Amino acid sequence: MLSFTRKRQDEIEGRSPREPGFARGRRPRIGLALGAGAARGWAHIGVLKELVDQNLVPDIVVGTSIGAVVGGCFAGGKFAQIESFALSLTRRSMLSWMDVSFNGGGLLGGNRLKRRLDQELSDLIIESLPVRFAAVATEIGTGHEIWLTRGRLADSLRASYALPGVFEPVQLGGRWLFDGALVNPVPVTVCRAFGADLIIAINLSEPLGGRGTVIQDAGLGALDLIEAAATTDVVEAQANPRPAKPVGTLSGMLSGLGGYAGLIRRQFSRPANGSPGVASVMVDAFYIVQDRIARSRLAGDPPDVMITPRMGKIGLFDFHRADEMIAIGRDATRKAMDEVLQLIAVRHRTA
Repeated sequence: MLSFTRKRQDEIEGRSPREPGFARGRRPRIGLALGAGAARGWAHIGVLKELVDQNLVPDIVVGTSIGAVVGGCFAGGKFAQIESFALSLTRRSMLSWMDVSFNGGGLLGGNRLKRRLDQELSDLIIESLPVRFAAVATEIGTGHEIWLTRGRLADSLRASYALPGVFEPVQLGGRWLFDGALVNPVPVTVCRAFGADLIIAINLSEPLGGRGTVIQDAGLGALDLIEAAATTDVVEAQANPRPAKPVGTLSGMLSGLGGYAGLIRRQFSRPANGSPGVASVMVDAFYIVQDRIARSRLAGDPPDVMITPRMGKIGLFDFHRADEMIAIGRDATRKAMDEVLQLIAVRHRTA
């Protein structure tokens, strides 16, 4: 398990992983922008592990949503804990972290996750962290982009990942906040404002079905096919009804109409045939918007190095596949390492 302790600036200045001559000067300050992406954010763990292995400990870490969670734990010296937590998740254990909310602010209250964050991060204050850190959130009502740079780390992380309609919003400093991905999905601008000389951005907004395009005319034939498929599903369901699962079994309890776990599972599911649950609709809509915003903002203010881990068919709620995503993050970072080192060399010579 990787443990992380921040080295002071005077200890890391001038150090380069492969060129001894760098010791005579100051290496560029590295800023790491960790993007939003729900479960895909476990790839950030792999990115950070590879950077640390290459002796490229970032000086500035900024995250949005899941990027804030991983980045905040890294900056606070809790990197081993977030990796262990991610690797411990299974399909079944995921349900235990989803508590239904009755307050109307979101489908999930997030109290169990809140208690876990408080347990691990309760004594950590952002302005006292050994690595400069910020989390990005969005203010409800105004749409302001909020940079959370002070106060309790755990509260700021909760505000940054509060997905609208799914998690309840978080009140901080008299403002109601939710997921920062609506305004700044890959926070390059924050790294730049904090004085980073070289910015590495991790973009996880690759759409599940590939880049969106325009279909000018679906045509009546397409509608006929959809109707035919729906009719076929109904006929097959009537001819081959699914046997009821025993109420006493775990699978029976999870699929019970009256159980909260069954309700949550259905709302976040994406059936092979038929309409997805309301939560899946909201999340997909949110991430379509996020992808468009990310492309626009990154085009206007690109990072020095862009790393885009290719997730394939890993879904936005596949939190139980952390081992795969960590490996993907490491591999993507390793492939970008030559570019990173070349830029460090250039910035160091011109400093």
